[in-house]
Amino acid sequence: MQATLSSSLQQQIFKQMEAGYPNEVGGFLLGEGSHDNVTVREIIQIENVFEKEEQFHRYAMTPQDWARLEDQADERGLTLVGYYHSHPDSPAIASIYDRDHALPNFTYIITSVVKGKAVDQKVWKLRDDRSQFDEGTLTVSN
Repeated sequence: MQATLSSSLQQQIFKQMEAGYPNEVGGFLLGEGSHDNVTVREIIQIENVFEKEEQFHRYAMTPQDWARLEDQADERGLTLVGYYHSHPDSPAIASIYDRDHALPNFTYIITSVVKGKAVDQKVWKLRDDRSQFDEGTLTVSN
C-alpha cells in the first residue's frame, strides 16, 4: 500500500499535531486513488470529542463530522481516502484501539509527537479481516 502527500500537507499535519499537543489531534484525508494507492489532496482537521481527560491518548469525532466531510469531499471532486491522527509521546504505530475503530478501506497516517514536536510519520492500512494493520509506504512529494 502506498500513500502520497505533498510536503506542504505534511507540514500542515505536523503543525496541527504540535499545536494540539499533549492531546491527540486528527482529521480526514481527502484525495483520490484505489485501495492500495492513494494520493492525499487535502486534509481537514476535526475536533476531538473524546472525554477531555482522556484526549492525551484517545481521539474521536461525531457521525455528523463524517457525513459533513463526505459531502465536502464530493463537492471538491474528491473522496474520503483516510484519516490522520497523532500519538503524543508514543510511536507512530497503529494501536489496538486504532485497529478496533478502523475501516479496512481507509488509509491511516499516524504522527508521533514527542515533547510537542512531530518526529515521525507512518501510513497504515487495516487488513480486510480486521486482524491487524500493515505498514505502507508514505511518499512525500514537493
